[in-house]
Amino acid sequence: MIAIKARVDAWLGRFTMYRLILWVLAVLAVYSLVLNALGWLSFGLPEMLVHLVLCLGLTYASNRLVAMLFKVQPHSESSLITGLLLYFLFWPTELIPSVQIPDLAGVAVACVIASASKYVLAFRGRHIFNPAAAGAFIAGLTGLNIATWWAATPAMLWLLVPGVALVLYRTLKVLMACAFLVVALSVVCAVLLRGGMSFGSAVWQPIAQQPLLFFVGFMLTEPLTLPPRRWQQVALAAVVALLFAVPYNLAGVVANSPELALLIGNLLAFLVGQRGGIMLTYKGSRPMTPFTTEFRFEPRRPVRFLPGQFMELNLPHARSDGKGRRRVFSITSAPDSPEMTFGVGTAEPVSAAKRALLALEPGQCVQGTAVGGDFVLPPDAGKPVLLIAAGIGIAPFLSQLASGDSARRDIVVLYLAPSAAELAGSDVLAASGARVIARLSDGSPPSFMHDAGRSRIDGDSLRELIPDVAEREVYVSGSPANVDTLRSAARHAGARRIHVDAFAGY
Repeated sequence: MIAIKARVDAWLGRFTMYRLILWVLAVLAVYSLVLNALGWLSFGLPEMLVHLVLCLGLTYASNRLVAMLFKVQPHSESSLITGLLLYFLFWPTELIPSVQIPDLAGVAVACVIASASKYVLAFRGRHIFNPAAAGAFIAGLTGLNIATWWAATPAMLWLLVPGVALVLYRTLKVLMACAFLVVALSVVCAVLLRGGMSFGSAVWQPIAQQPLLFFVGFMLTEPLTLPPRRWQQVALAAVVALLFAVPYNLAGVVANSPELALLIGNLLAFLVGQRGGIMLTYKGSRPMTPFTTEFRFEPRRPVRFLPGQFMELNLPHARSDGKGRRRVFSITSAPDSPEMTFGVGTAEPVSAAKRALLALEPGQCVQGTAVGGDFVLPPDAGKPVLLIAAGIGIAPFLSQLASGDSARRDIVVLYLAPSAAELAGSDVLAASGARVIARLSDGSPPSFMHDAGRSRIDGDSLRELIPDVAEREVYVSGSPANVDTLRSAARHAGARRIHVDAFAGY
């Protein structure tokens, strides 16, 4: 199973989160056209094609236009994702016997507002609301058209379920999705049972004919509108599920709808998260190892983060390799440092985004779009911890070891690397006061590190190196394959609480 999971993770690691969502939505759009041609959907094929072209074309064009007005570089992947979402939210407009102009106008309004909301309904360069939900909700207020969320069709489930599962697995939002589905299904089922529906039908109806799966897979988990911590995301999912499922109507003006539930959730997330984008001024870089580089930035205003968290950087580049321009990097500096640093693997082949990072000149600015992650040390500083790093996996630990409370903790670091030259952050490790154990494939570690030899790290060897491993909270960081192997070793050594942080490598 570990080998299969490693292969899946390696394959998914080739795609950024945005690119994966774009591809899944594109496949679902093609699938919907096939279903229509087979007669499994009630729309006309010309209507669906016109609807698809309108949503994609108008969101793409309006996004570029609004971005030009605000003098920023547009994010084309984001606009295409928004266009595909609106394609599934609005009923394709009838063209025969006559074109329904108000319906088309409503979809057009939704597309333009969705694009504009990224720049107008924003705070310090970061949009507050899910663009597709904002466009659909405001278009509904105009009376021209309303969102029907027709993706909630039984025939669509054959690809919708695996598509949503793939996205949730890649984005690590399975727990959040489960919280939403449990709460929403419970409420909807209770309402349907009170109305006299049988139990089986009450369970099947919301899954097959209400947009629960589409909503949670592609809308609720949109990263820029989420709070930074997992527990906050789970709590938000439960609140949005109640707003989604509980029927209400306020004075006949506003009634519950998926888009309104999501917009309220977006606002709540904004209030507890990193408000606004983060402008970083590039200061320089230095090699940490022959294959790792540390990049230094000065933020224009203080950035709230916890040691071990990551930041997503927006790295525009002209010659893209098809993986998008947003990348997630672990922060290696302490929260009280005047500069922010990121440890980045820069071994060849280097992606287009990393080439853009390497090409930065001092004084240039880069935007940080989000801060988040739960790979943080326990709040109780008296809890002993074991940090296991493989290669570049040392990056989040450097922030933790450089922070002020590391001296008060009982920390053991197990660092796996090919050679002593590839031990990044040795200066931070030496100054931290932590017990550092190095397992090198070739050579010996620096004198302040304990040499674990060259034997493979498994449950027995880990227990021999750290006899009290079962009493420690364990953190494992590195490539997906290394993380899976080392997590298994820690579990067999007796560790009960294990946290992981896998680096996709793009």
